[in-house]
Amino acid sequence: MDLSIFKDKKILVTGHTGFKGSWLCAWLKLLGADVVGVSLEPNTNPNHFELLNLAMDSRVVDIRDSKAIERTFLEVLPDFIFHLAAQPLVRDSYETPLYTMETNIMGTANVLNACRTLKDLKGVLIVTTDKCYENKEWVWGYRENDPMGGYDPYSASKGCAELVTACFRNSYFNLDEFGLSHHTLVASARGGNVIGGGDWAKDRLIPDIVRATIRGETVEIRSPNATRPWQHVLECLSGYLCLAQKLLEGDKAFAQGWNFAQSHEGHATVLDVLKRMQYVWPDVKYQINIPKNPPHEAMLLKLDCTKANTLLNWRNFWGLDKTIESTTKWYRRYYETGEILTFSDIEAYMNDIEGYYHG
Repeated sequence: MDLSIFKDKKILVTGHTGFKGSWLCAWLKLLGADVVGVSLEPNTNPNHFELLNLAMDSRVVDIRDSKAIERTFLEVLPDFIFHLAAQPLVRDSYETPLYTMETNIMGTANVLNACRTLKDLKGVLIVTTDKCYENKEWVWGYRENDPMGGYDPYSASKGCAELVTACFRNSYFNLDEFGLSHHTLVASARGGNVIGGGDWAKDRLIPDIVRATIRGETVEIRSPNATRPWQHVLECLSGYLCLAQKLLEGDKAFAQGWNFAQSHEGHATVLDVLKRMQYVWPDVKYQINIPKNPPHEAMLLKLDCTKANTLLNWRNFWGLDKTIESTTKWYRRYYETGEILTFSDIEAYMNDIEGYYHG
């Protein structure tokens, strides 16, 4: 990894006011990038992006508006684009299936279509999810060449976003034409269950636990045995940055789909996560309340990251214990003192990377 490549680059991030987007913008600013954000207004209170108070160009634009996206891209003229804007919640997708699909499918198409107008754009990274795969709930991880699928509207929309990405890469950013008719490389990234400080979205495990804890309440757990690859947001973002580096360097071998998830040691049940959080923050209380007819959600979902481990030399640096500890400490510190640990977490993670690669 050579993250110095982002220094002084004009980087556009869609969805910058969201959880992952705000962490990504903070990291890019530390790397010296000129960051421009494109997103809707923040939809949670508190909001991580607003708490960070980053010195960057923040623009309110709906990615469903193709003309506004094209106009914004032409005004900014970015070197690279990270596309993270999405409707990110499974449960919300059952309530608003058309909005979810408009945002996640047509929003992705609008972003990629606008990229066609940018002659000097070096690369685009489309961020989807592990739920883009046709989930058979088997015990081994999905590889990048496994078929797309999606039981619920959210998962289906992300599977479609992957197909849209592949379509635009083949039709307009064809690798055989790279350096001839265009100079843009397009890749996609599929992350696992990402956690970390600063997420206040509804119907997510960690934010639900935190909200109940600060109110002195007991959080109700509906799927205690659901197993996920719990990954700190910085682990996932390090994969995005590592892949973006290769695209910025013009290496077309990396313009494809990639998995970035926690290793097998990071897989744990919801109940196990709760117990680990309780160890760091004793105020956490929970009870199990399994609903009779819950909406369908996958109980087991794993990704195989051998490709990223081997070809990108990407790996997880923070195991499950460090991930849960860092996440829990972030919230506890915020609510007890008002301090934001985001930048210190990024610096600690970068030091771990530096120590691994350079000793």
